[in-house]
Amino acid sequence: MDVRALSPGESMIPIRNDNPIRTVPFVTRALIAFNLAVFAYELSLDGESLVALVDRYGIVPVRFWSWEGLAGTELVQACFLPFLTALFLHGGWLHLLGNVWFLWLFGDSVEDRIGHARFLLFYVVTGFLAGLLHVALHFDSAIPTIGASGAISGVMGAYFLLFPFSWITVLVPFIVIPLFVKLPAVIYLLVWIASQVMGGYGMLARGGNAVGGIAFWAHVGGFAAGLLLVRRFRLGRRRR
Repeated sequence: MDVRALSPGESMIPIRNDNPIRTVPFVTRALIAFNLAVFAYELSLDGESLVALVDRYGIVPVRFWSWEGLAGTELVQACFLPFLTALFLHGGWLHLLGNVWFLWLFGDSVEDRIGHARFLLFYVVTGFLAGLLHVALHFDSAIPTIGASGAISGVMGAYFLLFPFSWITVLVPFIVIPLFVKLPAVIYLLVWIASQVMGGYGMLARGGNAVGGIAFWAHVGGFAAGLLLVRRFRLGRRRR
């Protein structure tokens, strides 16, 4: 199955953060549970059915730009619904577990700060904008894009602004010796987003082909959307 995955893969693996929370992050937990449930459904399908599922509910850039003859419900289902459904599909165990781990690590603090309902809306909106940048830069691609990390990248962008000096414990593989290092969130996330930008430029230099199946520009779009939108969501909660 040929897909482009939205996965935050990197060499420094975050293990924990030291940021305390005041509320139960039940939206973050519900999103993780739903992703696991959808993946369990994927596992129940045969190969042909799974390919059909990904093709129908993944983001296919060339299909998004083919609006001719579509209107109303048909237009929404063909061009816009995949921006939501793709957030809950994954291409394998590593893809899934990497995404839910990043969501668990960063989502609870952001949810605690902006509120439960606003966090859910923020997650969906940043995921949509991440997908939109991907289809803008790969407008002629017929490869489905799936995964939650466009939205998770938005959560990471929000974390960058809200908790820049909280400590992140990261695992740095050094030959065969695992090293555990504590970094301020601002340093870790700057390194992470720099790696995504470089990966994205590398894709464009090679003619737009995904490297290792990773849709780097969706990560960049999600992170940027998180930076731009989180203060509005937080301000809205403060006014309420």
